[in-house]
Amino acid sequence: MKIASLQVQINDSETAADRMKKVDAQLEHLHGYDFILLPEIWMTGYNTFNRYMEEAEPLDGAFAAHYAKKAKTLHAYLFAGSFVEKSGGQYYNTSLLFNREGERIAAYRKIHLFTYGSEEGELLTRGTDPVTVETEFGKVGLATCYDLRFPEQFRKALDRGAKMFLVTSAWPLARLEHWKLFNAARAVENQCYLVSCNCVGNNQGVILGGHSRVVDPWGNVLATGDETESIVTAAFDLSMVDQIREDFPQLKHRVPIN
Repeated sequence: MKIASLQVQINDSETAADRMKKVDAQLEHLHGYDFILLPEIWMTGYNTFNRYMEEAEPLDGAFAAHYAKKAKTLHAYLFAGSFVEKSGGQYYNTSLLFNREGERIAAYRKIHLFTYGSEEGELLTRGTDPVTVETEFGKVGLATCYDLRFPEQFRKALDRGAKMFLVTSAWPLARLEHWKLFNAARAVENQCYLVSCNCVGNNQGVILGGHSRVVDPWGNVLATGDETESIVTAAFDLSMVDQIREDFPQLKHRVPIN
């Protein structure tokens, strides 16, 4: 399986249309990949809170329709990152996963909204349930940025059959070491592959951390970005998860703690 994580640069001079045009041009270089990832609220810019409401869209709006077509054209699973979803007078940080035919197979509303120096928790409504979805390679669990700090969400996805986690993010450079730690920890403790996609650049004075990662179930980093706009790629066999869990059966040794 070939996977590509598109580490998008965010700056305050671009419009959403500018950024979509740039991302679409980069996607054209990714034919032949099985999974492609984009980062968190990349079209608007995660920290551009004053544009959340005006750029919000319904689940079946223009953003979703556009990247459904891109997934079909690329013949790839496209984790389109997240956007601000408007639904029934409420707003969510929602990420979308499309299959090779351009069908939306999952929509995940971020559960753990960030409130430390962020307006996300004031403007948006949190999701309520982890999302795990079947693909031709096996089940994958979806997560967004701050979710990484809450291992119980990933454990729930594991219990639902996840063998790989896809994480969309706008994690800041100031806490880069935490980012690296949690990427590895969530993979190792659940014996899953983890693929993350983070932004880079300067968005409303926040320096974004980059270092999008591909981590195997042993915690080995198979590929990583730096702090520049780039495409992080890797190839691996997701069926190896079963063999690793058999060789080192830590998950069978779990003891329920009430």
